[in-house]
Amino acid sequence: QVSLVESGGGLVQAGGSLRLSCAASGSRFSMNVMGWYRQAPGKQRELVATIITHGSPNYADSVKGRFTISRDNAANTVDLQMNNLKPEDTAVYYCNAVNGLGQYWGRGTQVTVSS
Repeated sequence: QVSLVESGGGLVQAGGSLRLSCAASGSRFSMNVMGWYRQAPGKQRELVATIITHGSPNYADSVKGRFTISRDNAANTVDLQMNNLKPEDTAVYYCNAVNGLGQYWGRGTQVTVSS
């Protein structure tokens, strides 16, 4: 059974930084795509950043220039470095991974940015 476990959320002041990490386990196949989504209260879940196995990352316009996604293909991990955080970045952040059999989600980690 595939499991995604996130870590690194927390409370930070505006302008600060946080790093989220996600480790995937239990997959017989490599994860073609790994990434991060977020969901703020009262809003739909939205893409933050994704990265394919050997390709360029893809970012939401709202985080370009502030967030950096990276992955370790051998370890099946994906990280999200978040700099210059803003109050509007406050949300539950979910790790996401896709392999040939399906799509998987972590339980989420809370990121709260105070003004």
